[in-house]
Amino acid sequence: MVHRIVFWTGFGIATRLWQLGIEMRPFFNKQSLWAYPVFGAVGASFGYWLQGVDERQTVLLQERKNIILEKRARRAQREAEVAATTASSESPVAA
Repeated sequence: MVHRIVFWTGFGIATRLWQLGIEMRPFFNKQSLWAYPVFGAVGASFGYWLQGVDERQTVLLQERKNIILEKRARRAQREAEVAATTASSESPVAA
C-alpha cells in the first residue's frame, strides 16, 4: 500500500518539476517552494484513493470467483449424480 502512495507522491512532485521546466523557471525559488508539498499531497491522496479502489475491486473479484467455483462444483456434482443414475439403470440384468 505504501509503495503506491509514495509513487504517486513522487509523481506529483515530478509534475511540479515538469511544470517549472516548461515555464523555464528555476526549480527552487523561495517564493514557490510551498507548491512542492501541495503537489506531493495531491499525488499522495490520489495514490491513497487508488489503493482503496484496488482493494475494493480485489474483494469483489474474489467474491465472484468463489461464486463461480461453487456453481461449478454444484454442476459437477449434479452431473455425477445423473451419470451414476443413468449407469445403474442401464446395467444388464442377469436372467
